[in-house]
Amino acid sequence: MNKLTNNQNIDNFKSNNFDWRLVQADMKDKLGSEVYESWLKKISFIEEFNNYILLSVPTRFIRDWITSRYLDQILQIIKTYKKDIVRIEFRIVEPDHSVKTNDALEEINLKENVSFIKDSYLQYNRIDPNKRFDNFITGSSNKLAYEASLKVSENISHYNPLYIYGGVGMGKTHLLNSIGYELKKNNKVMFISAERFMYQFVKSIKSNDMVKFKEYFRNTDILLIDDIQFISGKEAMQEEFFHTFNALLDKGSQIIVSADRPPNKLSRIQERIKSRFSGGLVVDIQKPDLDLRKKIVQKKTKELNSIYSDQLQISKDIQDFISTEIKVSIRELVGAINRVVSFSRIYEKVPNLSETKVVLKDLLNLSENKVTIDLIQTVVCKFFKISKNEMLSSRRSRYLVRPRQTAIYLTKILTSKSLPEIGREFSNRDHTTIIHSVKTIEKIKEKDPEMVDNINKLKNQILYNNKDNEI
Repeated sequence: MNKLTNNQNIDNFKSNNFDWRLVQADMKDKLGSEVYESWLKKISFIEEFNNYILLSVPTRFIRDWITSRYLDQILQIIKTYKKDIVRIEFRIVEPDHSVKTNDALEEINLKENVSFIKDSYLQYNRIDPNKRFDNFITGSSNKLAYEASLKVSENISHYNPLYIYGGVGMGKTHLLNSIGYELKKNNKVMFISAERFMYQFVKSIKSNDMVKFKEYFRNTDILLIDDIQFISGKEAMQEEFFHTFNALLDKGSQIIVSADRPPNKLSRIQERIKSRFSGGLVVDIQKPDLDLRKKIVQKKTKELNSIYSDQLQISKDIQDFISTEIKVSIRELVGAINRVVSFSRIYEKVPNLSETKVVLKDLLNLSENKVTIDLIQTVVCKFFKISKNEMLSSRRSRYLVRPRQTAIYLTKILTSKSLPEIGREFSNRDHTTIIHSVKTIEKIKEKDPEMVDNINKLKNQILYNNKDNEI
């Protein structure tokens, strides 16, 4: 073991065989300066041993964040300089407690709980403090799952296992995180995705370290596994999971599992595992109803209004529209609000209803394939009260030119057709004519509010077939 001299502190210490500054430079280069300045710069080098190195960070939160996201990359970078290094150990050392002597180093060894991380599987046990029961919005579609999760967090093994299923973006992970957040105060909690469980299982087999893998997962008090459907078809891992599951139940540990479907619908998963899941409490989260969607939109909007009070006030019409039209998942609902907010901040105005519909076009399942050039031409002709033959003719009368340019402009912004393709659909006009038409309408819009209003009405009719706006 290398020795620390009296005048060396942790930040400046460098092993004779290992230059931490080179690793720092590589981390900054490969992981980006933003990540490095925010997180990795806070890592200090302490000591190098035979096959591992000891590093320090100022807080547990920083340690958990770094290990959950960047540990594999850091280890690989270190291996380029010292291929014998197979693991990293972290110690929490507050900034004003630098180690200056051997005695001080020994004292910290006694006081600090060194976090041993080999092949990086402890790093994925992360609980998000922002996902709690008190900010989970409930409605008829998720009330049962919420109450069952709350009950488990109050009385371990009341329902064991608790199996929560539902579609993507319905709040399953939020509930699992909430349970972990409540129980971690007095229990050893492991929260991991099934995909990550599988990844660590394979790595443990390759490194001949299954004993440690088994020991860690079978000694936890609370095991939360997200998206269990990902173990489908992995027979060896299912075997290990089955025995881990039984070992935890035997010792009275609580198991909570989430999936995108009920146990009996899980494909390529052993029947005995599905039977164990069905033997506990199985609850589902359904698509949010209108009442729940309104609650979520109101709460999210209120939060954003408090942050951007001087810039942003999403109108009730837009809130109602989002609540009514975005039905697939809560995640898409929140995503829709964020899009409106982003539009508002970029253009320094809250979009009107027509603009909101364009911003949310893909979330509203209004496929571009439904918007054809023929449809655009038909709607524009009806709006300006001209025939399609007149629009497509070579005549250059003013009452025909403006509708023709408007139709070309709308085709350009509402479809992915190329300029030559658009030209062909407008009686084989040259692509330069198409460019001129688009630029002309854009210039008119800058000076003429009536043109802006007409474009918005036409967009609304073309995208949504909204007859209320027809003129």
